[in-house]
Amino acid sequence: MRLVVLGAAESGVGAAVLAQKKGYDVFVSDMGTIKDSYKKLLDSYGLPWEEGHHTEALILNADEVVKSPGIPDTAPMVQQVKAAGIPVISEIEFAGRYTNAKTICITGSNGKTTTTSLIYHILQKAGYNVGLAGNIGKSFALQVAEGKHDWYVIELSSFQLDNMYDFRADIAVLLNITPDHLDRYDFKMQNYVNSKMRILQNQRPEDSFIYWAQDEWIPNELHKYNSPARMLEFSDMPKAEAVAYEENNLLKISQPLSFEMDVDELSLPGLHNLRNSMAGALATLSAGVAPEVVREGLSDFPGVEHRLEKVCDVDGVHYINDSKATNVDACYWALAAMRTPTVLIIGGKDKGNDYKEIAELVKTKCRALVYLGADNKKLHDFFDGFGLPVEDTHSMADCVKACARLAQKGDTVLLSPCCASFDLFRNMEDRGEQFKARVRELA
Repeated sequence: MRLVVLGAAESGVGAAVLAQKKGYDVFVSDMGTIKDSYKKLLDSYGLPWEEGHHTEALILNADEVVKSPGIPDTAPMVQQVKAAGIPVISEIEFAGRYTNAKTICITGSNGKTTTTSLIYHILQKAGYNVGLAGNIGKSFALQVAEGKHDWYVIELSSFQLDNMYDFRADIAVLLNITPDHLDRYDFKMQNYVNSKMRILQNQRPEDSFIYWAQDEWIPNELHKYNSPARMLEFSDMPKAEAVAYEENNLLKISQPLSFEMDVDELSLPGLHNLRNSMAGALATLSAGVAPEVVREGLSDFPGVEHRLEKVCDVDGVHYINDSKATNVDACYWALAAMRTPTVLIIGGKDKGNDYKEIAELVKTKCRALVYLGADNKKLHDFFDGFGLPVEDTHSMADCVKACARLAQKGDTVLLSPCCASFDLFRNMEDRGEQFKARVRELA
């Protein structure tokens, strides 16, 4: 069997290593530049690779292709592979064939990294032999190749779900569906929704599906799938079908077993994080974790880098890094959590955003706006009429200087960009790290 891997980053390299260990004839091809650390890993296994181009003759003879999630289906090489009738799958689909471990899989437009990390934190605290994979941590395939876990907590993007077919989640969590990545889905929301709902596929009666009851899409879509899995619905308030909800400042759960906790004891602040905590509690209770350990984990979870991360105070101004807010809904919840006048940093690679959702919050919460992107025209067109001070910047250094000028003592400067980072930065982590570095230079 010949397996070709397109894309040599975390998922692709992991898939290549696992494939070789399972006896495949493997070839790795990346149109871009492969990081030195990944070249070193490929070389250590004697895996053949190429970068900067695709050699058709070495790819179109594959029995199967593993495609990295960052490569769109519209990429010419992917089109050629499909035209040749070669199956294209994700690294998660491939790795799932070679492990009998239980999986907890988390997706959603927002909150998935926080919830994934929270579930992993609680399972570790409970003493489970657990791996953290998907969009976070080491690739699932590499962990299956190099070790053995009894459980995996896997964060799944819509791109990974798109190329998953036989993979099954023992416990699936769908937090929410709001517009995101529409540029990859023909700017059709239903296409994106269909992608997210794939987390349900192949579930059995003994499995659990955890979802948010108030979501605009999920409850209405469920009837299409007729899933046999146990439905565990969480809600912002008491509701007939909900097994988890908030009432009188208590987080209450009735299934899979009874659980109650004071909301003030949760380590993560804000309504959106209450939802993440409910999802995390339902997932870990479903995995058999004792209620007292779940309670402890929910109260001492330290949070996630680049998600409402406090950087420091400079001249009485609070600086917060929310670089993970790569869509409008994430920015909405960040702004909703602000308790002081806010200078909002917004902008980047627009993915078909509709900024109407945050318009009122911007008007009521923001002192000023600082645009940070290669092209800020859409932001000017939408926000400039709000009557707020606006600065146009194209580098993090200029952006932070502008924020320092505009902010007053007691204010918050919030990096919550609504957009992808690829116009000016390597990724959202790079954007957040640069923000933190520039802010600390002010101190």
